[in-house]
Amino acid sequence: MGRIKAITSFLLLQFLLLQFTKSQGFEESSAARTLKKEPHDSPEVHCSRERSRVAWQIIEDYLMPFVEEEGYEISSDCRLHPDNDLFRDQEQHKINLDVNEWRCGYCKKSFRAERFLDQHFDNRHYNLLNVSQNKCLADLCGALHCDFVINSKLHKAKCNPAAVARNHHLCESLANSCFPISQGPSASRLHELFLRQFCDAHTCSGKTTPFPRGGKKRANLLYMATSILILMLLPLFYLLYYLYQRDMKRETQVLRRVSQVGRKAKPS
Repeated sequence: MGRIKAITSFLLLQFLLLQFTKSQGFEESSAARTLKKEPHDSPEVHCSRERSRVAWQIIEDYLMPFVEEEGYEISSDCRLHPDNDLFRDQEQHKINLDVNEWRCGYCKKSFRAERFLDQHFDNRHYNLLNVSQNKCLADLCGALHCDFVINSKLHKAKCNPAAVARNHHLCESLANSCFPISQGPSASRLHELFLRQFCDAHTCSGKTTPFPRGGKKRANLLYMATSILILMLLPLFYLLYYLYQRDMKRETQVLRRVSQVGRKAKPS
């Protein structure tokens, strides 16, 4: 009887230990799942990365070539300055290895599309964003004609005079703060250029289009392909020319020998 009680007690103890272990494991896995689902404690960023990228591309293509030509240094107080782009550091840490291969410059992880790398930045490297100041370059899209660049058909849509006036005012304020006329001849010329390049197109007349002065000259794809093809064919051309010249020289030598044999005096 005592033996049966001992066995029963042992089995009961084993059962309780098993239930306790399962309970602990469940609690731990639940905690882990909760931790994974828990969003990071970074401040919410109300700034479009895509539109900021377009705005910066416009600055790079249609403004910076003229700024560099003048040898002018944009003040950090100017909202067009690189330091005032919230995403500038992350954008500079993008490594485009191929059409379908993008790499993070911080941790070297690879992605098959730029949008996945953007998501990676948002999830893993959000702490590198300086959100303490208002540095959203996308806020300047109205003045810089981002929508025109994204979709050039938009300028044919019905014009909104209030929005046009607002964008024109923002554009002029950028010209005044970034290129004050009092700063000298270079700043004065760039001030005038900014008004013509960006601000004049903020009108409902439709007579003026953005960027009339042009911008950075980008190599034409066909031109690049043709140049590469020519560079590849040049060695082949010179090889064929060399072989042709060598064969011509041999034929000339053979003809000379035949001519010399024919000239020998016939025996009497």
